[in-house]
Amino acid sequence: MKLSALRDFVAVCQCGSLRAAARQVGVTQPAITRSIQELERELGAPLLERRSQGVRPTAVGEAFLRRASAVGNELERARQEVAQLTGLHSGDLAVGMSGVPQITLLPDALQSFRARYPRVKINVVDAPYHRIQSELVVGSMDIYVGPAPRVLSGELVAERLFDHERVVIGRRGHPMRHARSLRELVHCEWLAGCSMQNGDDDITALFLSHGLPAPRIAMQAHAALTYLLGIANTDLLMMVPTYWARFPMWRETIDVIEVGEALRSRQICLVHNPAMPLTPAADYFCDMLRRVAGRMPRHPRPPAVACAPFDSVEA
Repeated sequence: MKLSALRDFVAVCQCGSLRAAARQVGVTQPAITRSIQELERELGAPLLERRSQGVRPTAVGEAFLRRASAVGNELERARQEVAQLTGLHSGDLAVGMSGVPQITLLPDALQSFRARYPRVKINVVDAPYHRIQSELVVGSMDIYVGPAPRVLSGELVAERLFDHERVVIGRRGHPMRHARSLRELVHCEWLAGCSMQNGDDDITALFLSHGLPAPRIAMQAHAALTYLLGIANTDLLMMVPTYWARFPMWRETIDVIEVGEALRSRQICLVHNPAMPLTPAADYFCDMLRRVAGRMPRHPRPPAVACAPFDSVEA
């Protein structure tokens, strides 16, 4: 099986057409067509089918695409690893990262990383775990740093970096800013984030754990800027990491509502695929993240109901 055939097949699946894939790879359309046909003959199964929207992988093609993508990504990592070990220090690093580690870990880690690997291009994707899980599995994303997943894919491993506390916030001058218990906030409407697949769950679970009815979730958002705009321009409340509430862009816009109940802390972890060894640059970046996390205040491990420890997370 030719590596060029795997490359061509992945390109067609990504582009959705033979013509676009040929342009991306830098070959003629007839050449990429022959490459796919030879691959299908070798495997003894059709990999692609034509639809009105373009070319799409068959069910067999979908399964093969995952393996072919992993092979291509691993070969690219091997090329970059050789380059970095021989002193060229070039390549790419793809990192999925949520808001808290962007605020707490990225500034110092990035400074050290850029000093060591100035020619390595780093791509930071602001995304929750469930959106980039498949990319971590096939190796197109090197690592994820963010809230510990409730369910961890069997191919991946997670390493705890630190825990962070959370607070309730509302807009500056919010009518409930002097509330001191969750009971006083039951009637309020809330904004839910999406660091987990269902952002409503954290708020609902918090109130139910204190014997209170779940409040109404009036808005769900997927980006920090949307959170800020939603809070600043409405009477919605939100539960956010303490680090966000202290961040200058947030601090001047919100009031922290200091309720007496303990809000569940959350683990920030580092996730990667051990079957695909990290390049020296990626490994160094992870070491810098660990070093910065090691200087942060340590909170007690959260109870199991808040976030299962990694050794008991479902595979």
